[in-house]
Amino acid sequence: MLRQALFTNARAIRSAAVATRTSSVLRTQAQLAARPALASLPVRTTRWYTAEANKEGEKKEGEEAKAEEKEVEDPLKKKLEAKEKEVIDLKDKYLRLLADFRTLQDRSARDQKAAKDFAIQKFASDLLDSVDNLDRALHIVPQDQLAGEPTSEHHKHLVSLHEGLKLTETILMQVLAQHGVVRLDPLGEKFNAADHEVTILVPHPEAEDNSVVSVESKGFKLNGRLLRPAKVQVAKRHR
Repeated sequence: MLRQALFTNARAIRSAAVATRTSSVLRTQAQLAARPALASLPVRTTRWYTAEANKEGEKKEGEEAKAEEKEVEDPLKKKLEAKEKEVIDLKDKYLRLLADFRTLQDRSARDQKAAKDFAIQKFASDLLDSVDNLDRALHIVPQDQLAGEPTSEHHKHLVSLHEGLKLTETILMQVLAQHGVVRLDPLGEKFNAADHEVTILVPHPEAEDNSVVSVESKGFKLNGRLLRPAKVQVAKRHR
């Protein structure tokens, strides 16, 4: 009886242990089978939402950064454009002022040169009558009396006087030439209205038409500027 009871209890305990192990194994298998399915779906969904959220966040941050850069760049760009325009304006003003200054320098140099070249203009003009008188005195003596050896004391003095006047005229004209005064003797030249003043038209069959056949008074120039025109007679052929 006791033996049978012990056998029954042992079998019950063994059955309970087997059932417990079986239940534990089945529960473990069920958990293992369910774990991938349960784990995979939430993880995949979380990763997809996380990637999309990251992309949207990065896009939004990029747009905000661009907007901030644009807000910073716009004022700087405007300031840069304003400075560039200011530089162009200042350069233009500088070039204009430089051109005006050079023009003023050139004009001042010309004025100084003109003042130097024509400083004796009035003085030279006042000398012209004296030069004319000296020239007339030289032409008073006939050329035939100057040719050959003097035949008398009076003739000798006349030749000496003429030579002295000629030497005086030569020295005077050399001094005037050193200061830019030049005498014009246009005899035989073509009439030039810029330097000559015609007093009369003379019929002359042999002379070239419109040429100077006689000089009543010689002209003068000072450094290229006309002091006095030469008074001349001009040949005119009849046609």
